[in-house]
Amino acid sequence: MATGNARNAVALAVALLALALFPFVAGKFGIDLVTKIMIYAIFALSLELLVGQTGLVCFGQAAFFGIGAYVVVLMSPQYEAVSIFWLAPLAVLFAALYALFVGALSLRTRGIYFIMVTLAFAQMAYYVFHDTPLGRGTDGIYLYVKPAAELFGVALVNLDKPVSFYYVVLGAAALTFAFLAVLLRSRFGRALAGIKANEQRMRAAGFSTYAYKLAAFTLSGAIAGFAGALFAVKDGFVNPELLAWHLSGSVLVMIILGGLGRLSGAVIGAFAYALLQEFFQSSAIFGVFSKHWLLGLGLTIIAMVALLPEGLAGLPAEWQRRMARKSARTAGAGV
Repeated sequence: MATGNARNAVALAVALLALALFPFVAGKFGIDLVTKIMIYAIFALSLELLVGQTGLVCFGQAAFFGIGAYVVVLMSPQYEAVSIFWLAPLAVLFAALYALFVGALSLRTRGIYFIMVTLAFAQMAYYVFHDTPLGRGTDGIYLYVKPAAELFGVALVNLDKPVSFYYVVLGAAALTFAFLAVLLRSRFGRALAGIKANEQRMRAAGFSTYAYKLAAFTLSGAIAGFAGALFAVKDGFVNPELLAWHLSGSVLVMIILGGLGRLSGAVIGAFAYALLQEFFQSSAIFGVFSKHWLLGLGLTIIAMVALLPEGLAGLPAEWQRRMARKSARTAGAGV
Protein backbone atom coordinates (compact mmCIF):
# COMPACT_ATOMS: atom_id res chain seq x y z
CA MET A 1 0.00 0.00 0.00
CA ALA A 2 2.79 2.41 0.88
CA THR A 3 4.55 1.63 -2.38
CA GLY A 4 1.33 2.27 -4.30
CA ASN A 5 0.79 5.59 -2.54
CA ALA A 6 4.37 6.65 -3.26
CA ARG A 7 3.96 5.69 -6.92
CA ASN A 8 0.72 7.70 -7.15
CA ALA A 9 2.39 10.72 -5.53
CA VAL A 10 5.25 10.56 -8.01
CA ALA A 11 2.83 10.27 -10.93
CA LEU A 12 0.87 13.30 -9.70
CA ALA A 13 4.06 15.32 -9.25
CA VAL A 14 5.24 14.43 -12.76
CA ALA A 15 1.84 15.34 -14.25
CA LEU A 16 1.80 18.67 -12.40
CA LEU A 17 5.35 19.46 -13.55
CA ALA A 18 4.48 18.58 -17.14
CA LEU A 19 1.46 20.89 -17.06
CA ALA A 20 3.55 23.66 -15.49
CA LEU A 21 6.14 23.39 -18.29
CA PHE A 22 3.60 22.97 -21.11
CA PRO A 23 3.24 26.71 -21.99
CA PHE A 24 6.98 26.88 -22.74
CA VAL A 25 6.62 24.43 -25.64
CA ALA A 26 3.00 25.00 -26.76
CA GLY A 27 1.42 27.53 -29.04
CA LYS A 28 -1.66 29.65 -28.45
CA PHE A 29 -4.06 26.90 -29.50
CA GLY A 30 -2.45 24.33 -27.22
CA ILE A 31 -2.50 26.65 -24.21
CA ASP A 32 -6.16 27.52 -24.83
CA LEU A 33 -7.10 23.84 -25.23
CA VAL A 34 -5.35 22.63 -22.08
CA THR A 35 -6.78 25.56 -20.10
CA LYS A 36 -10.26 24.48 -21.15
CA ILE A 37 -9.51 20.84 -20.29
CA MET A 38 -8.27 21.76 -16.81
CA ILE A 39 -11.51 23.66 -16.19
CA TYR A 40 -13.43 20.57 -17.28
CA ALA A 41 -11.21 18.54 -14.94
CA ILE A 42 -12.41 20.68 -12.00
CA PHE A 43 -15.97 20.15 -13.24
CA ALA A 44 -15.36 16.39 -13.44
CA LEU A 45 -13.92 16.36 -9.91
CA SER A 46 -17.16 17.91 -8.66
CA LEU A 47 -19.18 15.04 -10.14
CA GLU A 48 -16.66 12.42 -9.00
CA LEU A 49 -17.39 13.49 -5.42
CA LEU A 50 -21.01 12.51 -5.97
CA VAL A 51 -20.86 9.52 -8.29
CA GLY A 52 -17.51 7.92 -7.55
CA GLN A 53 -17.25 8.68 -3.83
CA THR A 54 -20.87 8.81 -2.61
CA GLY A 55 -22.69 6.64 -5.14
CA LEU A 56 -25.15 9.36 -6.22
CA VAL A 57 -25.59 9.48 -9.99
CA CYS A 58 -26.53 13.09 -10.74
CA PHE A 59 -27.66 14.08 -14.23
CA GLY A 60 -28.00 17.79 -13.54
CA GLN A 61 -24.45 18.85 -12.74
CA ALA A 62 -24.35 21.28 -15.66
CA ALA A 63 -26.91 23.49 -13.87
CA PHE A 64 -24.38 24.40 -11.17
CA PHE A 65 -21.64 24.88 -13.76
CA GLY A 66 -23.83 27.21 -15.80
CA ILE A 67 -25.03 29.18 -12.78
CA GLY A 68 -21.43 29.84 -11.76
CA ALA A 69 -20.64 31.05 -15.28
CA TYR A 70 -23.69 33.30 -15.50
CA VAL A 71 -23.07 34.87 -12.08
CA VAL A 72 -19.61 36.03 -13.21
CA VAL A 73 -21.01 37.67 -16.34
CA LEU A 74 -24.14 39.15 -14.77
CA MET A 75 -22.22 40.61 -11.85
CA SER A 76 -19.54 42.19 -14.04
CA PRO A 77 -20.14 45.83 -15.09
CA GLN A 78 -19.89 46.42 -18.83
CA TYR A 79 -17.05 48.95 -18.68
CA GLU A 80 -15.29 48.17 -15.42
CA ALA A 81 -13.12 45.30 -14.25
CA VAL A 82 -14.24 43.64 -11.01
CA SER A 83 -11.95 41.57 -8.80
CA ILE A 84 -12.10 37.83 -9.46
CA PHE A 85 -11.66 37.36 -5.71
CA TRP A 86 -15.15 38.79 -5.33
CA LEU A 87 -16.80 37.25 -8.38
CA ALA A 88 -15.55 33.67 -7.91
CA PRO A 89 -16.83 33.31 -4.31
CA LEU A 90 -20.13 34.82 -5.41
CA ALA A 91 -20.41 32.27 -8.23
CA VAL A 92 -19.59 29.46 -5.81
CA LEU A 93 -22.18 30.75 -3.33
CA PHE A 94 -25.04 30.90 -5.85
CA ALA A 95 -24.19 27.46 -7.27
CA ALA A 96 -23.98 26.02 -3.75
CA LEU A 97 -27.34 27.55 -2.75
CA TYR A 98 -29.06 26.05 -5.78
CA ALA A 99 -27.36 22.71 -5.08
CA LEU A 100 -28.58 22.87 -1.49
CA PHE A 101 -32.14 23.49 -2.71
CA VAL A 102 -32.00 20.73 -5.33
CA GLY A 103 -30.30 18.28 -2.99
CA ALA A 104 -32.73 18.89 -0.14
CA LEU A 105 -35.58 17.72 -2.37
CA SER A 106 -33.96 15.21 -4.72
CA LEU A 107 -32.13 13.25 -2.00
CA ARG A 108 -35.49 12.10 -0.69
CA THR A 109 -35.66 9.89 -3.78
CA ARG A 110 -33.43 7.00 -4.85
CA GLY A 111 -32.07 5.31 -7.94
CA ILE A 112 -33.56 6.25 -11.28
CA TYR A 113 -35.96 8.68 -9.55
CA PHE A 114 -33.02 10.62 -8.12
CA ILE A 115 -31.43 10.82 -11.58
CA MET A 116 -34.64 12.09 -13.16
CA VAL A 117 -35.33 14.65 -10.42
CA THR A 118 -31.82 16.14 -10.72
CA LEU A 119 -32.27 16.27 -14.49
CA ALA A 120 -35.62 18.02 -14.06
CA PHE A 121 -34.14 20.68 -11.77
CA ALA A 122 -31.29 21.21 -14.24
CA GLN A 123 -33.76 21.70 -17.07
CA MET A 124 -35.69 24.19 -14.95
CA ALA A 125 -32.51 26.23 -14.50
CA TYR A 126 -31.78 25.88 -18.23
CA TYR A 127 -35.14 27.34 -19.22
CA VAL A 128 -34.83 30.19 -16.72
CA PHE A 129 -31.78 31.41 -18.62
CA HIS A 130 -33.13 30.35 -22.02
CA ASP A 131 -36.64 31.83 -21.86
CA THR A 132 -36.33 34.88 -19.62
CA PRO A 133 -34.58 38.25 -20.03
CA LEU A 134 -32.15 37.23 -17.27
CA GLY A 135 -30.06 35.04 -19.56
CA ARG A 136 -30.97 36.83 -22.83
CA GLY A 137 -31.97 33.58 -24.49
CA THR A 138 -29.83 31.72 -27.00
CA ASP A 139 -27.90 34.91 -27.80
CA GLY A 140 -26.14 34.61 -24.46
CA ILE A 141 -24.15 37.38 -22.78
CA TYR A 142 -20.63 38.64 -23.44
CA LEU A 143 -18.14 39.45 -20.72
CA TYR A 144 -16.85 42.72 -22.11
CA VAL A 145 -14.19 43.33 -19.45
CA LYS A 146 -12.44 40.38 -17.85
CA PRO A 147 -12.18 40.39 -14.05
CA ALA A 148 -9.01 41.65 -12.43
CA ALA A 149 -6.94 39.48 -10.10
CA GLU A 150 -6.45 42.15 -7.44
CA LEU A 151 -6.13 42.07 -3.68
CA PHE A 152 -6.40 45.37 -1.80
CA GLY A 153 -5.79 47.24 -5.05
CA VAL A 154 -2.64 45.27 -5.91
CA ALA A 155 -2.72 43.41 -9.24
CA LEU A 156 -1.41 39.85 -8.90
CA VAL A 157 -1.77 38.52 -12.44
CA ASN A 158 -3.27 39.70 -15.71
CA LEU A 159 -6.15 37.39 -16.58
CA ASP A 160 -6.25 38.84 -20.11
CA LYS A 161 -2.99 37.04 -20.90
CA PRO A 162 -3.58 33.39 -21.89
CA VAL A 163 -0.42 32.12 -20.18
CA SER A 164 -1.20 33.93 -16.93
CA PHE A 165 -4.74 32.60 -16.92
CA TYR A 166 -3.41 29.12 -17.73
CA TYR A 167 -1.38 29.11 -14.51
CA VAL A 168 -4.34 30.46 -12.52
CA VAL A 169 -6.47 27.55 -13.76
CA LEU A 170 -3.65 25.08 -13.12
CA GLY A 171 -3.36 26.33 -9.55
CA ALA A 172 -7.15 26.14 -9.11
CA ALA A 173 -7.24 22.55 -10.42
CA ALA A 174 -4.35 21.49 -8.18
CA LEU A 175 -5.96 23.08 -5.11
CA THR A 176 -9.32 21.50 -5.88
CA PHE A 177 -7.70 18.07 -6.26
CA ALA A 178 -5.72 18.49 -3.03
CA PHE A 179 -8.78 19.71 -1.13
CA LEU A 180 -10.87 16.71 -2.19
CA ALA A 181 -8.01 14.30 -1.50
CA VAL A 182 -7.73 15.59 2.08
CA LEU A 183 -11.51 15.68 2.49
CA LEU A 184 -11.93 12.06 1.42
CA ARG A 185 -9.35 10.95 3.98
CA SER A 186 -11.25 12.71 6.77
CA ARG A 187 -14.11 11.34 8.86
CA PHE A 188 -16.52 12.98 6.43
CA GLY A 189 -14.93 11.25 3.46
CA ARG A 190 -14.97 7.86 5.18
CA ALA A 191 -18.64 8.38 5.98
CA LEU A 192 -19.34 9.02 2.29
CA ALA A 193 -17.46 5.82 1.40
CA GLY A 194 -19.58 3.94 3.94
CA ILE A 195 -22.78 5.40 2.47
CA LYS A 196 -21.73 4.30 -0.99
CA ALA A 197 -20.94 0.77 0.22
CA ASN A 198 -23.99 0.25 2.46
CA GLU A 199 -26.18 3.18 3.42
CA GLN A 200 -28.54 1.07 5.53
CA ARG A 201 -25.68 -0.16 7.70
CA MET A 202 -24.41 3.42 8.12
CA ARG A 203 -27.84 4.51 9.36
CA ALA A 204 -27.90 1.58 11.76
CA ALA A 205 -24.51 2.73 13.07
CA GLY A 206 -26.01 6.11 13.95
CA PHE A 207 -24.95 8.23 10.97
CA SER A 208 -27.37 10.78 9.54
CA THR A 209 -26.82 9.72 5.95
CA TYR A 210 -29.20 12.33 4.54
CA ALA A 211 -27.16 15.16 6.09
CA TYR A 212 -23.90 13.70 4.77
CA LYS A 213 -25.31 13.26 1.27
CA LEU A 214 -26.77 16.79 1.29
CA ALA A 215 -23.40 18.21 2.37
CA ALA A 216 -21.65 16.29 -0.42
CA PHE A 217 -24.25 17.41 -2.96
CA THR A 218 -23.90 21.05 -1.94
CA LEU A 219 -20.11 20.91 -2.00
CA SER A 220 -20.21 19.24 -5.41
CA GLY A 221 -22.43 22.04 -6.74
CA ALA A 222 -20.09 24.67 -5.29
CA ILE A 223 -17.06 23.14 -7.04
CA ALA A 224 -19.00 22.92 -10.32
CA GLY A 225 -19.93 26.59 -9.93
CA PHE A 226 -16.26 27.43 -9.42
CA ALA A 227 -15.42 25.62 -12.67
CA GLY A 228 -18.20 27.54 -14.42
CA ALA A 229 -16.81 30.84 -13.16
CA LEU A 230 -13.39 30.02 -14.61
CA PHE A 231 -15.00 28.97 -17.89
CA ALA A 232 -16.83 32.30 -18.17
CA VAL A 233 -13.58 34.22 -17.60
CA LYS A 234 -11.80 32.10 -20.19
CA ASP A 235 -14.38 32.31 -22.99
CA GLY A 236 -15.79 35.75 -22.16
CA PHE A 237 -19.22 34.49 -23.21
CA VAL A 238 -22.03 32.41 -21.72
CA ASN A 239 -25.24 30.95 -23.12
CA PRO A 240 -27.89 28.50 -21.87
CA GLU A 241 -26.06 25.53 -23.42
CA LEU A 242 -23.75 25.62 -20.41
CA LEU A 243 -26.70 24.29 -18.38
CA ALA A 244 -27.90 21.76 -20.96
CA TRP A 245 -28.36 18.07 -20.16
CA HIS A 246 -25.81 16.95 -22.74
CA LEU A 247 -23.01 18.72 -20.82
CA SER A 248 -24.03 16.77 -17.71
CA GLY A 249 -23.85 13.61 -19.81
CA SER A 250 -20.41 14.54 -21.14
CA VAL A 251 -18.92 15.08 -17.70
CA LEU A 252 -20.43 11.79 -16.54
CA VAL A 253 -18.71 10.06 -19.45
CA MET A 254 -15.45 11.73 -18.43
CA ILE A 255 -15.41 10.23 -14.95
CA ILE A 256 -16.48 6.80 -16.23
CA LEU A 257 -13.80 6.91 -18.90
CA GLY A 258 -11.14 7.89 -16.37
CA GLY A 259 -12.27 5.44 -13.72
CA LEU A 260 -14.92 5.84 -11.02
CA GLY A 261 -13.76 5.98 -7.43
CA ARG A 262 -10.49 7.80 -8.17
CA LEU A 263 -9.93 11.53 -8.17
CA SER A 264 -7.14 11.03 -10.68
CA GLY A 265 -9.66 9.21 -12.88
CA ALA A 266 -11.78 12.37 -13.17
CA VAL A 267 -8.76 14.38 -14.34
CA ILE A 268 -7.53 11.69 -16.72
CA GLY A 269 -11.05 11.24 -18.09
CA ALA A 270 -11.41 14.97 -18.75
CA PHE A 271 -8.16 15.03 -20.70
CA ALA A 272 -8.97 11.81 -22.58
CA TYR A 273 -12.49 12.91 -23.55
CA ALA A 274 -11.44 16.38 -24.71
CA LEU A 275 -8.42 15.12 -26.65
CA LEU A 276 -10.45 12.36 -28.32
CA GLN A 277 -13.04 14.96 -29.29
CA GLU A 278 -10.35 17.17 -30.84
CA PHE A 279 -8.86 14.14 -32.61
CA PHE A 280 -12.11 13.02 -34.27
CA GLN A 281 -13.06 16.61 -35.16
CA SER A 282 -9.80 17.12 -37.06
CA SER A 283 -10.53 17.49 -40.76
CA ALA A 284 -6.79 17.15 -41.45
CA ILE A 285 -6.92 13.56 -40.18
CA PHE A 286 -10.43 12.37 -41.04
CA GLY A 287 -11.42 14.71 -43.86
CA VAL A 288 -15.16 14.69 -44.55
CA PHE A 289 -15.71 12.06 -41.83
CA SER A 290 -14.80 14.68 -39.22
CA LYS A 291 -18.38 15.98 -39.57
CA HIS A 292 -19.48 12.70 -37.98
CA TRP A 293 -17.00 12.92 -35.12
CA LEU A 294 -19.59 11.84 -32.54
CA LEU A 295 -19.73 8.39 -34.14
CA GLY A 296 -15.98 7.86 -33.85
CA LEU A 297 -15.90 9.27 -30.33
CA GLY A 298 -18.79 7.09 -29.20
CA LEU A 299 -17.32 3.87 -30.63
CA THR A 300 -13.94 4.62 -29.06
CA ILE A 301 -15.47 5.28 -25.64
CA ILE A 302 -17.52 2.07 -25.82
CA ALA A 303 -14.39 0.09 -26.70
CA MET A 304 -12.33 1.67 -23.92
CA VAL A 305 -15.01 1.10 -21.28
CA ALA A 306 -15.44 -2.52 -22.40
CA LEU A 307 -11.71 -3.26 -22.36
CA LEU A 308 -10.91 -1.20 -19.24
CA PRO A 309 -13.75 -1.66 -16.72
CA GLU A 310 -11.75 0.28 -14.11
CA GLY A 311 -11.13 3.14 -16.52
CA LEU A 312 -7.89 4.65 -17.75
CA ALA A 313 -6.70 5.30 -14.20
CA GLY A 314 -6.87 1.55 -13.56
CA LEU A 315 -4.68 0.73 -16.56
CA PRO A 316 -1.40 0.33 -14.56
CA ALA A 317 -3.09 -2.02 -12.06
CA GLU A 318 -4.65 -4.02 -14.90
CA TRP A 319 -1.26 -4.27 -16.58
CA GLN A 320 0.34 -5.50 -13.35
CA ARG A 321 -2.36 -8.16 -12.89
CA ARG A 322 -1.86 -9.41 -16.43
CA MET A 323 1.90 -9.56 -15.97
CA ALA A 324 1.44 -11.41 -12.66
CA ARG A 325 -0.85 -13.98 -14.32
CA LYS A 326 1.61 -14.37 -17.14
CA SER A 327 4.47 -14.92 -14.68
CA ALA A 328 2.39 -17.45 -12.73
CA ARG A 329 1.63 -19.40 -15.89
CA THR A 330 5.31 -19.34 -16.88
CA ALA A 331 6.35 -20.52 -13.43
CA GLY A 332 3.72 -23.28 -13.52
CA ALA A 333 4.87 -24.43 -16.93
CA GLY A 334 8.46 -24.52 -15.65
CA VAL A 335 7.51 -26.75 -12.73
